[in-house]
Amino acid sequence: MANWVTGTVIEARFWTDSLFSLVIKAPIKPFTAGQYAKLGLEIEGVRVQRAYSYVNAPSDDRLEFYFVIVPEGKLSPKLAQLKPDDTLQITDEATGFFVLDEIPECKNLWMLSTGTAIGPFLSILQEGKDLERFEKIVLLHAVRYEKDLSYLPLMKKLEQQYQGKLKIVTVVSREQCAGSLYGRVPALIEDHELENTVGLTLSPDTCHVMLCGNPEMVRDTRDTLKNSHGMVKHLRRKPGHISSEQYW
Repeated sequence: MANWVTGTVIEARFWTDSLFSLVIKAPIKPFTAGQYAKLGLEIEGVRVQRAYSYVNAPSDDRLEFYFVIVPEGKLSPKLAQLKPDDTLQITDEATGFFVLDEIPECKNLWMLSTGTAIGPFLSILQEGKDLERFEKIVLLHAVRYEKDLSYLPLMKKLEQQYQGKLKIVTVVSREQCAGSLYGRVPALIEDHELENTVGLTLSPDTCHVMLCGNPEMVRDTRDTLKNSHGMVKHLRRKPGHISSEQYW
C-alpha cells in the first residue's frame, strides 16, 4: 500500500496555456531514473491521484514533474493552480520498470517520446548512469506545435554535455518548423527519414528502442518497427528490441 507524504511546491512554471511544470520538495525514498510517483490532491474530501514520471535526476532533490492540462480532468487543472508554498501529496516510493536496468545489451539506444512523456528520458540522461555501455543515444521529442518543445534548451544542453554520443531530434506534427522533422513518428520511421536525419540505422542487430507517449503513438510505432524493421517487443522471458510505457 502506498505511503503518502506531503510535498511543498517551490516552483511552478507555465510553458504554454496547457503545459506546465512543478518543482517540489518532499521526503521521498530514493528512486531510479525512469520511474514515476503518484501525486494527489484532496478534492471535495477525496484524494484524487495520478501517476507522473520524475523529470529530475534521482540525485537532485528538486523533484520535477511535467504536466498537460486535461480540460475535463479531475486533477491536472487543480495542479495547474498550485503556487509556491502550496502543498500536495506524493507517494514516498517510486515504481515502474521503464529503467535502464531492464534494457538488454545493445550498441545504440533510441529514446522516442511524445508530449509530456519526455520526462523519464530527461531523468535518465540528467542522471547519466549506466549509459557508457551505449555507443550512440538518440533522444526524440514529438509534439504538435513548436511552442510545445518546453525542454528543448535542456535537451540541447545535454547534447553538448554528451559530446557527440547523444543526438537530439524534434518532430512537429501540425506545422513546419526549421530544425524539426514534420509529421508522425511511425511515418518518419517507415520511410527511413528519421534514420537518415540521425545517420544511424534502426537495426534489431544493434539497436533497442524505448517508446514513451500516448497509447496511439506507442502502438503505431511498435507496429511500424515490427513490420518495416523486424523489431519485436522486449520481455524479460523473451528478449526483444522495443520497451514501452504509455501515458494515460
